[in-house]
Amino acid sequence: MAVKLALPKGRLLDETSALLRRADFGLSGYSKQVRFYHLKCRRFPNLLARVFHERDIPIQVAVGNYDLGICGLDWVEELLAKYPTSAVVKVKDLSYGQAALYITASRLSGAATVRELGLKSGIIRIASEYPNLAESFALKSRWRRFSVFPLWGAAEVYPPESADLALIPVKTGEELSSYGLVKVSKVLEGGAFLIANAASQAGKDLAGVVASIDDGLLATEKTAPSVEVVEVGGDTLAEAGDDTVWLALPDGHQQSPTLSLLSRANIQVNDNLVNRRPTTNLDGVKIKIIRPQDMPLQVANGNFDLAVTGRDWLREHRYQFPSSPVKELLDLKLGKVKIVAVVSKDLAVADVDGLRQFSYESDVPFRVASEYVNIADKYARDNHLGPYRVIPTWGASEAFVPEDADLLIENTQTGRTIARHNLKIVDKLFESTACLIGSAHCVKGKGKRIESIITALKAVVEGG
Repeated sequence: MAVKLALPKGRLLDETSALLRRADFGLSGYSKQVRFYHLKCRRFPNLLARVFHERDIPIQVAVGNYDLGICGLDWVEELLAKYPTSAVVKVKDLSYGQAALYITASRLSGAATVRELGLKSGIIRIASEYPNLAESFALKSRWRRFSVFPLWGAAEVYPPESADLALIPVKTGEELSSYGLVKVSKVLEGGAFLIANAASQAGKDLAGVVASIDDGLLATEKTAPSVEVVEVGGDTLAEAGDDTVWLALPDGHQQSPTLSLLSRANIQVNDNLVNRRPTTNLDGVKIKIIRPQDMPLQVANGNFDLAVTGRDWLREHRYQFPSSPVKELLDLKLGKVKIVAVVSKDLAVADVDGLRQFSYESDVPFRVASEYVNIADKYARDNHLGPYRVIPTWGASEAFVPEDADLLIENTQTGRTIARHNLKIVDKLFESTACLIGSAHCVKGKGKRIESIITALKAVVEGG
């Protein structure tokens, strides 16, 4: 009987790869330059290894799609905070990838302890990509009124203007210092864990794989570094007036072309971008760098006046919140991608009609995986694919098809990555480019500054 193992991309990949090499797994292609998410294992021919975004791994193990997984304790506890009876079993601490989750606040905040925060009037706003752990912490702290902002990341840049607190993973005090934050309370500390599905642990022979990982651990003398974050001082952040325009710029691959466009519009973005709070030559404008996925909701909530994001993420937001005040102000014509429907090359489906027929012939619900949960849901409904269920993903979505999903709604520029993973495009939903978004409810006193930014960018875009 095959054993299925889920492996992480990102922060834990290098050390996980080294561990499995010491365990003599003989995995092909598991490195930072991983090109295929389906890996072969020389030592265990019946082992099926897949590479996922780390956040997806506890979920995949919990639902039984995978017998074993390696991921950070933070993501395991994030799942268990909401689903305490989940089928995830923590098998072994792998003693690497150590980090701590801290509730943090701006050093400008008057309240610095959990008790003091609990005595504050009004709602305590917490920003985090760990919304379940943030909510659990607030409840245990007996805070009377709080609100959690679920994010895709970059929570550290939200306090104090866009949130009161941030729950973030940190390793050193220097990280907090660069964001002008201080610790309030430690929520969790830990590193990489080997986890298992409870039913698989009881019904499958996992002993050989687990023992080999033990051997890999014994083969190294590396010890887990201690994690200690201390409160830090430093320069305070300048307070912004009520008429300040807040502009959100994207991180990731869209950052460089966005900065180039702004420069051509004589909008200078200065200082080290790592701290996510660059300065600008525009009077009365403050900039933060956040995830494009989070921008529409943050603009809708009034935390930002303008943002540069993809039309795909704007549409994802509007499908979830049809009455949202967020609207597209200007197509920036950058970063053009296609949002497409993708299936395995081995599936005898060529178009949406074939998808529909296949979905109705299946004995189980048709599985649609995507980072675009609401776009995927609308696509399935509009095309009468059913019965179906949408599987949220956080990246590395190509790993899901065909074993864990039948259809993938994904973005692509050339289609080469899709083809490399033995997948094919059967439908194009729409094209997406970067766009400037804002709220239909412009705050009084900001209109002229906002209009001047739009005008400057429009002149560059239309002038080629």
